[in-house]
Amino acid sequence: MTLSINLSGSIFLSSLFFWLGRSLLFLLPAELSHDLGLKGLRLLHQFGLLGLLRSRVQALPLAVFGLQFTNPVGLAAGLDKNADYIDALGALGFGFIEVGTITPKPQPGNPQPRLFRLSKERAIINRMGFNNKGVDHLVEQLKSRRYQGVVGVNIGKNLSTAVENAAQDYLLCLQKVYPYADYVVVNLSSPNTPGLRSLQFGVQLEQLLATLKAEQKILADLHQRQVPLLLKIAPDLTSDEIISIAQSVRKYALDGVIATNTTLSRQGVEASAHAGEAGGLSGALLTEAATSVLIQLANALEGTMPIIGVGGIMQGDDAGAKLKAGATLVQLYSGFIFAGPPLIRDAVASCKQVQDANK
Repeated sequence: MTLSINLSGSIFLSSLFFWLGRSLLFLLPAELSHDLGLKGLRLLHQFGLLGLLRSRVQALPLAVFGLQFTNPVGLAAGLDKNADYIDALGALGFGFIEVGTITPKPQPGNPQPRLFRLSKERAIINRMGFNNKGVDHLVEQLKSRRYQGVVGVNIGKNLSTAVENAAQDYLLCLQKVYPYADYVVVNLSSPNTPGLRSLQFGVQLEQLLATLKAEQKILADLHQRQVPLLLKIAPDLTSDEIISIAQSVRKYALDGVIATNTTLSRQGVEASAHAGEAGGLSGALLTEAATSVLIQLANALEGTMPIIGVGGIMQGDDAGAKLKAGATLVQLYSGFIFAGPPLIRDAVASCKQVQDANK
């Protein structure tokens, strides 16, 4: 009885501290609140006060890609682009952290404002444009991390690199992060780098995958470790395009697929003051579209490789729904912004219910 009361009190306090902090941060412009929120998390972690925010997350270990995960709920790329906050974010209870998107050279990204919060719709629009400090900075952060969980690295191309030369950027990033990443994600699906999404299809995709898989083998022999290579796809795909991508990743034996990135659709936010802003939309309005792509992708892959389901996980049950749709792991982004650390706990609990039901 005492344990139950203590646990309930802990959950209440962590939720209270989160909501107070979020309410203050939401008074600020979205990108400023994003940066301050991450810096605040790091300070709390450094001073041993992260327990004020962390919710108790039950263990739900599983093996995927030959890696051991403490639970199937991870943080999607984009929140910690430069791997500056891995230790603090990992201490919140995530089963894995994905950093990036990173590019070979540092780049400022698109002009501000470029991040817009649609609180009523529980959605976010961003056109960040792969703003990051460059792959060398990220590698140094990976070297010094204390977080012992799984860390993936999401890689992209510089804006200044022509689409036809994109393979050079992906190769360089793969080579530099390979010794320090637990898995690597090829991001071809951001809507904020001109021409990038064209690499998801046909000959361009197959040439890139062939090049990266060949390099993966060389690096595996060199470093005596196998680092899984995944592809992240967009939600704005036709059924034929999903089938075509599935055929290509199977042909070149990728280790997994992440479905999905943000959407260009504005359905459901037409009345928002930010509806006309360019960029990718994430959040509650992406849930259905992302899960639809996940279902079609799972059918096309026929169980040949794991899928990470991401897009519109706003409450715990959404995570379980991704597993039912064919995902093995899930990732949070916008839902984490709006619901905070309690969502990690609820998502893990939902995944456990699905796993138990499948036994």
